[in-house]
Amino acid sequence: MRRFFFFCLLSAVCSLQPVWSQDAFLFSYFMGNGDGLHFAYSYDGLEWRVLNNKGAVFLKPEIGKDKLMRDPSIWPAPDGTFHMVWTSGWWDQGIGYASSKDLIHWSEQRNIPVMAHEPTTRNTWAPELFYDESSRLYYIVWASTIPGRHSEVATSASESGLNHRMYYVTTKDFNTFSETRLFFNPDFSVIDGAIIKFGKAFHMILKNENSSPPEKNLRVTSVKKLKKGFPLEVSAPITGNYWAEGPTPLEIGDYVYVYFDKYRDHQYGAVRTRDMKTWEDVSDQVKFPAGIRHGTAFRVSADILNKLLENEQ
Repeated sequence: MRRFFFFCLLSAVCSLQPVWSQDAFLFSYFMGNGDGLHFAYSYDGLEWRVLNNKGAVFLKPEIGKDKLMRDPSIWPAPDGTFHMVWTSGWWDQGIGYASSKDLIHWSEQRNIPVMAHEPTTRNTWAPELFYDESSRLYYIVWASTIPGRHSEVATSASESGLNHRMYYVTTKDFNTFSETRLFFNPDFSVIDGAIIKFGKAFHMILKNENSSPPEKNLRVTSVKKLKKGFPLEVSAPITGNYWAEGPTPLEIGDYVYVYFDKYRDHQYGAVRTRDMKTWEDVSDQVKFPAGIRHGTAFRVSADILNKLLENEQ
């Protein structure tokens, strides 16, 4: 009888799942050339652990010329919906879109033909989402090259002709969209623009993509009113003597962390700031799953994370 009681008690304890009771953080990413949607999770923004049975994909790409899912950008909407956009192909003129209530079950994947009106557009890369609370508009910002459209920059042989500028559309419901407009037109090739509101201003972390001579670093530009557009004058590099791309900002306590892909080194890095002016490299303090590529970090409720953890059992 005692043995039976002990077995029942042990079985009950072993069946309990760890339950997190506070908000946590998720990181959406892809692997390889763009195999699909992956997630990592963190409780402190420093140590990130892989989700879903050793990294199996949550969503496989079904649209685009190349059927890729690169650069997944996710924004949690006020109504609890998670909206996601991504790069669906190397040389597409549209981007991918899907939504979910729980990050497990997703809507049908759709193509948003944001550059179809410009038939010479070479690419539509790394779309990023941002929700402006004051206007209740979602901004989708991405990088495209339209040959001959902007002031030329020197390019390397491997990147010949790729002279990116940022474009955008706005939407309230992801069914109807504004006309595509130019968003950011500096005197250098620019990609990977991620926006965060911190303090009393909006800040965009972006990549100087010039290749000859190579820059390949992250910069910042700030504005108090988003409608005015970001100043073309950008900061000095906030990253170090390595090539960096795919920045994603995340507010944690007093800091804004910016995570990024050190893609030549095949590892992830991070910098942080309290004022968006003075930056500290904390790459040696963060730990990410091996093989992680360009994505976004965002806050989720304990309920969402616990359901994701339960889903992998």
